[in-house]
Amino acid sequence: MSTFVSSDQVRPSATVVVARAGSTSPEIFMVRRHADSSFGSAYAFPGGVVDPDDSLVTEYCRGLEDADANLRLGIASGGLAYYSAAIRELFEESGLLLADCAGFDEDPADIRAALNDGTLSWADFVKQNSLALHCEKLNYVSHWITPEFEPKRYSTRFFVTALPTGQEANHCGGELTESLWVTATEMLAAERRGEVKMIFPTIKTLESIERHKTLDDLIEWAQSSVDWGITTMVPVAIKRDGKREIVLPGDRDYPGTKY
Repeated sequence: MSTFVSSDQVRPSATVVVARAGSTSPEIFMVRRHADSSFGSAYAFPGGVVDPDDSLVTEYCRGLEDADANLRLGIASGGLAYYSAAIRELFEESGLLLADCAGFDEDPADIRAALNDGTLSWADFVKQNSLALHCEKLNYVSHWITPEFEPKRYSTRFFVTALPTGQEANHCGGELTESLWVTATEMLAAERRGEVKMIFPTIKTLESIERHKTLDDLIEWAQSSVDWGITTMVPVAIKRDGKREIVLPGDRDYPGTKY
């Protein structure tokens, strides 16, 4: 994390890129945020802030120990809470559940609705059903922190996963107003034409995804991202030749960069 960003300035969050095989390249599940929500009317990936409930069910996380989660995310503690949050947000916003679904009799759609309207807590749902959360299916690929000039700031961990077998994605209809399966190339082209709105981290993530022409290649890249090293991306606004520009770590004129 960059030295000029303090942890108490940002809200921890997690977002999940869900991919499936397409006819020409992987398709990505994207959702459109409600106009009155954060990043209103923008297309994004399912996700949201880490809630207190997320840290109450880390004992149900499978495939990843807490120490390994912390190491992967580059933090001292609380790593599994990000994975729990990612699974919860994915279920609430898309209906996809990265967990053992055979352990409860209730309709997953009813559970999802109860979580979204607050009549059921994530901790109660997981504990009552001894739900095994498949954290190993979440592949950590990037970390973005909202720039200092934004009024609301988030420290967001991006994960990639394959569409769970036998499950179908659909947006919740509340905080999210639309959803679609689309290739990265198609979505980026639509953004350049001004047909859709996306924030910078979403665009850069799609650019990374676009390089991979099969689902297997995409997942293989996602699984190896931690091994290659993940740089925390904190966009900074600078003046260059009298014009305002946004730069990232490693770019020319980024604070602290030496050439």
